Amino acid sequence: MIPFQEIGYLIGSVSFVLGLKMMGQPDSARKGNLVAAFGMGMAVIAALLFNEKGYHEKGYHVINNIEFIVLAIFLGTLVGTIIAKRVQMTAMPEMVSLFNGMGGLSAALISLIEWRHYMLIHPEGEESMEMALYIPVIAGLIIGTISFVGSIVAWGKLNGKIGDFRFPSQQFINALVLLAILVTAALNYTAFNASHSSFYFYLTIALAVIYGLLFVFPIGGADMPVVISLLNSFTGVAAACGGFLYHNKVMLMGGVLVGSAGTILTVIMCKAMNRSLMNVLIGMAGGNGGGSATNASGGSVREVQASDVAVMLKYAGKVIVVPGYGLAVAQAQHACHELEVLLESEGVDVKYAIHPVAGRMPGHMNVLLAESNVEYDKLVEMEHINSEFASTDVVLVVGANDVVNPAAKTDPSSPIYGMPILEVEQAKQIIVLKRSMKAGYAGIENELFFFPKCGMLFGDAKASIQKLLNEVKSL
Repeated sequence: MIPFQEIGYLIGSVSFVLGLKMMGQPDSARKGNLVAAFGMGMAVIAALLFNEKGYHEKGYHVINNIEFIVLAIFLGTLVGTIIAKRVQMTAMPEMVSLFNGMGGLSAALISLIEWRHYMLIHPEGEESMEMALYIPVIAGLIIGTISFVGSIVAWGKLNGKIGDFRFPSQQFINALVLLAILVTAALNYTAFNASHSSFYFYLTIALAVIYGLLFVFPIGGADMPVVISLLNSFTGVAAACGGFLYHNKVMLMGGVLVGSAGTILTVIMCKAMNRSLMNVLIGMAGGNGGGSATNASGGSVREVQASDVAVMLKYAGKVIVVPGYGLAVAQAQHACHELEVLLESEGVDVKYAIHPVAGRMPGHMNVLLAESNVEYDKLVEMEHINSEFASTDVVLVVGANDVVNPAAKTDPSSPIYGMPILEVEQAKQIIVLKRSMKAGYAGIENELFFFPKCGMLFGDAKASIQKLLNEVKSL
């Protein structure tokens, strides 16, 4: 291999590792993203300008259809930039799912193109396709197709365009379809070597599409963050198959990093929910449940006014804010930061409690609050903040629901039973900012809302926090 290409790939690989490491900390995550992007740019330049097959002794590169490649890069950059600039924070999870699907589609197309290319240059009757070549091609095709189709379904479910789709014995049928994919993949190898037939190849694609649909359709809303992370790891594995196929070290490195990071994140989230991955995939927790102002025990909610909450906050010693998806919907993160600054000027200690699966994707709340310049050390993870609730005067729950539901600890029949939660019920006073009594993403009623020390401040979160700001200032 040409040294310049080796150097470019080395820079890309090192940048991926450093970028991923930097993304592990909120204060360096943005720089880490830029470092990884730089590495990807270097890898692309090395692949285009120092292509081994078309490299002349004079140093010129020869790549077929270079103008189309450059045009595709330009269009992709333009479209990606426009989408990223326009996307709202509430739509960030579905955008991530959509972009991840594009990665899976790319990996599947690589396998499809290489399969067609092999057919053209190896006429029937030549030596059999080597297993070392066939496995990356078929694995990239299957995994990439499932990742693409599953990510598109997840995108539709997240933005409300696709609802839950379930039927009896669905998981059993899913297992049969998966088994059929493996069988057709094996038959394809034999059939191709015998007669150059691609029938089973395209049948494998069709079955992978069906499995991608059936795989994500029944997953409940509360489990979508786990599914997105799992699909992300699928895309990484599919990309790694492309790296094996082309003997491309940087592509292999990137795919392995994405696949392993996605898998680790999936395991972490399952642990945070106290559930196994299999339970997430077949448990089908979540739905579109409703809510009422009275729970099964006959209790009722206590509605409070902004003026009353302002007094609690101004004279509190310690306040913990629990952000949730409702904070993103209302775009209330900046107003929340203003309230935090105002309370700290009054001598109040303010922190944010972050649950691992709050929002619609991993890290959603961290990104949301970082956007409003909340100091990183104020964002405290669940395992570290739970011990502080008992000494907290006021907990302000802004748009969170399932992650503060005591039913996870008290109700064995609840679909979220066993999931570790933010134990806000231990605080002296709890104020929940919520539009209505509608159930959260898991589709179940929240017992916390009926606690005597819990007050409900109804309305848009941004408007409610603005009222609290004005009331605290007037005291």
